[in-house]
Amino acid sequence: MESSVITQVHKEDVQVAPKTGLVSRSSLKQPRSCNIFKALFCCLQAQDGAKLPPPPLPSPSQQALLQGQENGALIKLCQGSLLPEVTAEDRGKICAVIDLDETLVHSSFKVYVLKRPYVDEFLRRMGELFECVLFTASLAKYADPVTDLLDRHGVFRTRLFRESCVFHQGCYVKDLSRLGRDLHKTLILDNSPASYIFHPNNAVPVMSWFDDADDAELLNLLPVFEELSQAEDIYAQLDQLRGH
Repeated sequence: MESSVITQVHKEDVQVAPKTGLVSRSSLKQPRSCNIFKALFCCLQAQDGAKLPPPPLPSPSQQALLQGQENGALIKLCQGSLLPEVTAEDRGKICAVIDLDETLVHSSFKVYVLKRPYVDEFLRRMGELFECVLFTASLAKYADPVTDLLDRHGVFRTRLFRESCVFHQGCYVKDLSRLGRDLHKTLILDNSPASYIFHPNNAVPVMSWFDDADDAELLNLLPVFEELSQAEDIYAQLDQLRGH
């Protein structure tokens, strides 16, 4: 059984200090059916996105990412792709964009970073099924060392941080259209609906996690992702899971 504590960290000044600690698995829940996805989706539709600290004013380069709105759709001037070309190993796989804080781990200022229960099993299986990309609104100098310790099997092909987000209406949004992947074959797992407001139909919602040692959301979502990994069009598959 692996330690639930990754490292001691200050988000602005990373200091690694491993500490032992265990996640209890004594109350393991049976994996729920894919209807859990529908329940999560309905619940999170009514939930505001996780609030981020007040962001700084956008820089000229960030402002240049947005041209404005036309018929409710954002028009972006930036044409470059955030991801490199797909490797031979991942060719044909769906791209799974995975959040870090409150999805895989929980941390706070000058406090230990805790791993969500079953995160190791979850990442191991996701790496087999998908082209996995870490995408966090956190700063790289905090998130990169944490991910080094979390992802010891090299599941994440690419890591994207706050500078890769689009600053929009006070939030750092993960714009999937900038990844350079077919949106019909791109998913995002994130606890914050604000992070994927440009592409809500690509999202697999997950409850925010802080310190519940009996949490089994990642384990319960694996059957959902196993089914999605075979989809020709994730929109159609997600509609079925939502019960549309």
